[in-house]
Amino acid sequence: MQSTLSHLECSRCGRTHPCDELQGLCLCGGPLLARYDLERASRTFQPQALRSRGKTIWRYSEVLPGPLSEAVSLGEGGTPLISLKHLGPELGLKRLFVKDEAFNPTGSFKARGLAAAVTRARWLGAKALAIPSAGNAGGALAAYAAAAGLEAYIFMPCDVPQANYLECIVCGAHVVLVDGLIGDCARLLAERREEAGWFDVSTLKEPYRIEGKKTMGYELYEQCGGRLPDAILHPAGGGVGLIGMWKAFDEMEKLGWIDGVRPKMIAVQAAGCAPIVRAFSERHKESEPWRQAATLASGLRVPKALGDFLVLAAIYDSGGAAVAVTDEEIVSAVKQLARREGLFACPEGAATVAALPKLLSSGTLSAKEEVVIFNTGSGMKYLDVLDSALRQEEEGA
Repeated sequence: MQSTLSHLECSRCGRTHPCDELQGLCLCGGPLLARYDLERASRTFQPQALRSRGKTIWRYSEVLPGPLSEAVSLGEGGTPLISLKHLGPELGLKRLFVKDEAFNPTGSFKARGLAAAVTRARWLGAKALAIPSAGNAGGALAAYAAAAGLEAYIFMPCDVPQANYLECIVCGAHVVLVDGLIGDCARLLAERREEAGWFDVSTLKEPYRIEGKKTMGYELYEQCGGRLPDAILHPAGGGVGLIGMWKAFDEMEKLGWIDGVRPKMIAVQAAGCAPIVRAFSERHKESEPWRQAATLASGLRVPKALGDFLVLAAIYDSGGAAVAVTDEEIVSAVKQLARREGLFACPEGAATVAALPKLLSSGTLSAKEEVVIFNTGSGMKYLDVLDSALRQEEEGA
């Protein structure tokens, strides 16, 4: 059960990099991806061998950055796949499921990525970590850095949900509130990083957050009985969830677990910040920055994702799609999922529910397909945001 990590590879130019030192972006500016000796991994890493392993992401240790003995873990992973028995038939889907990432430590799927990133960064000698965050990633870094005994510096927009801010403060992180969006936070971090000696764990600016996120794909394979669903809907701000699962499916195929048939990968964004949706509609390989980004789903307020070209490639290669929903549709979907299924989703996760009628009407999805939507976090972390939205809804009624 040891990691078979062998090297890093640039997602743009293909240049290889060593994995035994702290790495950021490639010289060409492309994100680096972790590569493994899958032939060696296959000696112990087989579906039947997983049955006796624990339920955290580290059950997949052969294809995670190790060593396993040094893993910084709070119990992340092993989230449930829940059948939406009421909502599915109402929407016209016989087999609709939600992978509920709210069950992770820190209440969101960000725990997966930061567990892997912090583990590797500490092993390679980092002492202080820094991140720009719209909310949940900052909270996850604060928690995992605390568990690892590392300093954390977090740059957040001033209007970040209060729960995210307090989570960082309580965990002992150094928080800088920025009057702007996540891109402004990233620029300020970059200005201070080198002099301060921080290691930047921004989305895709280090290679290992994606490794934690890809475990959602491995879990989905196991929970579906050794196969994959017909379609996956995932909210896309930075898009690492989609990128990570697509990487997992590629590894699975090379390991001989699956054939070349993949789920349709569908990215869901907010209408007030939908650069990937616009790029998809115009059949572009990359997106253009979204001007005046605005949405209550703070995790979707990413004007330009560093890995947008990887998200779009997964969408095109899988015959998937990208769709946008309004804030009003998101709030309605939060209530719909809670009232019909008892699940209190974050706005980003609820966006996938709001997208379903549009995808069915366009023919992107059909009633006979097995569809998995991802709720990426708990609605409990957005109480101030949702309270404001619901009050405005009542006043406008």
